[in-house]
Amino acid sequence: MRFIISLLGLLLLVGCLPPSQNQLRMGMDLEEMKRRLAQLELQKVETSQTELAGGDTQQRQIAELTAGLDNLRVEFQSVNGRMDDLGRDNRAVTDELQLIKDDLGLQLSSLANRFDELEQPASPQTAVTAPVQQTEQKAEPELTAEQIYQNALDLIRNQKKFSKGRKMLESFAKKYPEHDLYVNALYWSGEAFYGEKKYEQAILQLQDVISQYSSHPKAAAAMLKQALAFNALGDGENARTTMQKLIEEYPHSSQADTAEKFLNK
Repeated sequence: MRFIISLLGLLLLVGCLPPSQNQLRMGMDLEEMKRRLAQLELQKVETSQTELAGGDTQQRQIAELTAGLDNLRVEFQSVNGRMDDLGRDNRAVTDELQLIKDDLGLQLSSLANRFDELEQPASPQTAVTAPVQQTEQKAEPELTAEQIYQNALDLIRNQKKFSKGRKMLESFAKKYPEHDLYVNALYWSGEAFYGEKKYEQAILQLQDVISQYSSHPKAAAAMLKQALAFNALGDGENARTTMQKLIEEYPHSSQADTAEKFLNK
């Protein structure tokens, strides 16, 4: 029963999270409820078999198990319904929300790395070394891949230092081609070219994302920015063609809504 009460509290808490995280958490809750449901069914059978030997205690356990099963069944159906609703709602999640999630993840990773560094005790040799020697031997800590990406993103989005940020992302892409943020780095390199008003380079850079990673969340955003780059070059025909292609290939993306507004102007 404590588990059931905790689970109900967890479900209420999950309801306050953003849709993308909520769906993931409810999926985990759903799997946990399936497991607990099977355990409770088994316990109910075992308890029923020992009912005659235990008297009132067994009766009470059976009643509790039955109530637990009923509650889990209700919650199971509720989570199923809520997951269906979230599946529809998630179609409207914007690219900016995805970016915020990425940024939060990077900040958490950075804080975790710093915490690990602070937890490491100083070696005996460091403790007895003279202050002057410590200063001479101290070296700048090497940035993690996430920190490099975050710094580059800050230069592009907040400081508008497009060229510097782009070069950092290009270095990141060469050094970490298997990283989860690799495609994001390609996309933001294209955004940086666009910010530098180097529209032709932006089109080519964004095409790499579109053609090689068409199923990635950044693909729709890359296609939209590519269309805007065509438009900035005065190539309205290619801009409208790309916008139409965006609507056809990514109809449920937030970028498709922007493309429709562009075409209806």
